[in-house]
Amino acid sequence: MYFQRWQRLMQRFGFDENRGTFDDLIKAYAEKQRHYHTFEHILACFKHLDKIKHLTEYAHEVELALWFHDAVYQPYQKNNELKSANWVKQFLINNKGNTESCERIFNLIMVTLNHNNCISNDEKFMVDIDLTILGSSTDIYNQFEQNIRKEYRFVPYFLYRKKRKQVLSHFLKQTSIYQNDYFYTLFEQRARYNLSRTIHKYSEY
Repeated sequence: MYFQRWQRLMQRFGFDENRGTFDDLIKAYAEKQRHYHTFEHILACFKHLDKIKHLTEYAHEVELALWFHDAVYQPYQKNNELKSANWVKQFLINNKGNTESCERIFNLIMVTLNHNNCISNDEKFMVDIDLTILGSSTDIYNQFEQNIRKEYRFVPYFLYRKKRKQVLSHFLKQTSIYQNDYFYTLFEQRARYNLSRTIHKYSEY
């Protein structure tokens, strides 16, 4: 089923099926250091994309960016997004993809680094999709926090707690977490609740 989705996307780009790249991506998302940034996260992103494709300018580019946006993930490194973006860039070059399309897809991944500095509407959708987890139900959000902690288990808890509070506070201080009306309406209030209670929890120690 997942490969069929990949095949349809490749057809949309006019590429061969690139089964090897598909296999490499699936393998990457199954790496042992991942607990949240797995293929389950990618599938969740697809579900949201499928609901707003008609609102995007280049839906196929957003979808390819989602396939690759966490393809490289080492929690102790700070250049995961760049490496992921370079992977898709090389993939597009190898397949003789359109230069402008390649640049847009590269940028779609890079905006997920800090989830801001979006220019195009598609970039805003990309960021909002990636952040939908913040506005999920209590149980799902709690599991998300647990999984992120597992990915950073090598960090002492007192330090992790401090850094995690900084990350969550960054989102909470924004005028709006979500940049599109669709996601703002669905997730903004719940996301602020989840962030507030989690920051409070990390402040209790």
